[in-house]
Amino acid sequence: MNVLSDRINNLSESQTIKMAKLGRELAAKGVDVISLSFGEPDFHTPEHIKEAAKQAMDDNFTYYTPVAGYPELRKAIAKKLKDENGLDYDFSEIVVSTGAKQAIANAVLCLVNPGEEVIIPTPYWVSYSEVVKLAEGKSVFIDTTVEQNFKITPEQLEAAITPNAKLFMFSSPSNPTGSVYSREELAGLVKVFERHPHVYILSDEIYEHISYLDEHASIAQFPSLKDRVVIINGFSKSYAMTGWRIGYTASTKELATAFDKLQGQITSGTCSITQRAGTAAYNGGLEAVLQMREEFKKRRDLVYSLLKEIDGLKVNLPDGAFYFFPDVTSFFGKSYNGRTVNDADELAIYILEEAHVAVVGGGSFGDPKSMRLSYAAAEDKLTEAMQRIKKALNQLQ
Repeated sequence: MNVLSDRINNLSESQTIKMAKLGRELAAKGVDVISLSFGEPDFHTPEHIKEAAKQAMDDNFTYYTPVAGYPELRKAIAKKLKDENGLDYDFSEIVVSTGAKQAIANAVLCLVNPGEEVIIPTPYWVSYSEVVKLAEGKSVFIDTTVEQNFKITPEQLEAAITPNAKLFMFSSPSNPTGSVYSREELAGLVKVFERHPHVYILSDEIYEHISYLDEHASIAQFPSLKDRVVIINGFSKSYAMTGWRIGYTASTKELATAFDKLQGQITSGTCSITQRAGTAAYNGGLEAVLQMREEFKKRRDLVYSLLKEIDGLKVNLPDGAFYFFPDVTSFFGKSYNGRTVNDADELAIYILEEAHVAVVGGGSFGDPKSMRLSYAAAEDKLTEAMQRIKKALNQLQ
């Protein structure tokens, strides 16, 4: 008798979490490990946000919360979407969740029936395809390359859409590549979607404020598609609030009602203290956010210059987020100390054990040719990590 369900047996472990775990285990043995595996800002949460949380506790803001979130927070989110993005949402169309990951799960589970197709450009964030599995949908992948800056073309999108397609999922700025779709590039995709009104769009914009372009473009800003778009966003990346666990969706009232219904049976409302902190974040302006973005940009430029010095890596300059996703195929089949590297996942293990730097192989992102490294770390750590990686890769013959 199989104790566990097929549902959980078919689900893959998150490789980002796995590599971080392996790095911590090695560090526990006294090894100096530099972790570039997690997508987590190394900054502290801004003080005014922490103060709001402390005040919430002092005010005994400690009871059950509405499933979709406090109206005060949802109104702050709607105001942010209007002021920063030019998007009109009523607060009733906002659903606050325990992290953007739950918001994504809400959307996929509420939209996708068993057997329906979900179109996902590769590379993609590791959980996209796994949530589709939980919904019993079918992932349809559109492959991209470093040469095209990991962005799909309208022609690729058109070729991927069938009558059975239900949802298109993507992130911009992207995890794991850092690629950002410009307004003009999105306009090309919009023309395709206009010809296929049965396809909904999940637009993951969690890295919105970590973009080095002049402005953030959302596919929801195109009026012909707005009612088919589910925006995913949150506070973890922009406001250094990963541990607070708070994200949200913006969509139609019909979809918001469905998300509320599903969430009400799984977690109910997000932590009351976290919601007060989130309200303070959105009402407190962007000064701290923009300061962090400038630091990320400096780190990006530093790491790019160091990666370019490593023979065999194919790397592009990402326009957002805090990741590089270099093509590492030139190292496949090479060996060191009797150990042969066959793919990017094996290369990531080699780098961890030989260079003591934790990165993530691209297999779980849908691209076994590449690996992801985060530059959300201090500059001295990044410099040391790149030196270690360069040495380890140069040893492969």
